Amino acid sequence: MTSEQRRLQPRKQPRQVRAELTRQRILTAAAHIFAEYGYAAGTTNRIAEQARISIGSLYQYYPNKDAILAELLTRHLDGDQATATLRRHKESPEPLETIVREFVRTVIDNHLDDPQLLRIMIEQAPRSSEVLDRVTRLEWAMIGDLRELFHSHPEVHVQDKDTAARLVASTVELTVHQLIAAPGSIDTTRLENELVAMITGYLRT
Repeated sequence: MTSEQRRLQPRKQPRQVRAELTRQRILTAAAHIFAEYGYAAGTTNRIAEQARISIGSLYQYYPNKDAILAELLTRHLDGDQATATLRRHKESPEPLETIVREFVRTVIDNHLDDPQLLRIMIEQAPRSSEVLDRVTRLEWAMIGDLRELFHSHPEVHVQDKDTAARLVASTVELTVHQLIAAPGSIDTTRLENELVAMITGYLRT
């Protein structure tokens, strides 16, 4: 393990229920503090105070706030259900628009918990090799599932289905990331409708 990996690794892996609850309190408190104060002002002292634990107890679990933010980002990635949604529709008789809409809605829902925290995670979260590897694996899993869907669904007429899979995955993920996390609210229903219309129109050509 490199020094960079050690810097971002949690120090203590909870084995007891009470220890796991403490770690959850730290992560919940950190999410609140980062969203309210921003990353620079979101100190470990503030996180410990919000979690109602001592700073020494916090450091038993995480060596620094970078490690806390990295774990929040990892949990965000692990909560993405987009690939599971696509796999439910393999060889599905449902209309293409129905499948695309469920896929887009799942991606949007995964970003709605705390847009301010999401923006901080996107812009400021440490990018360890472990986190980057996980992002890459999730991206390619989504692309693979989209490719299978496009090759099997009778409504998909776009010729280069491999490139289409990469374009759709990037378009949905990046658009939702940027618009949900951007300052100022956006109507998620309108966002969903516009993305669905754009993607289904492209795939049917």
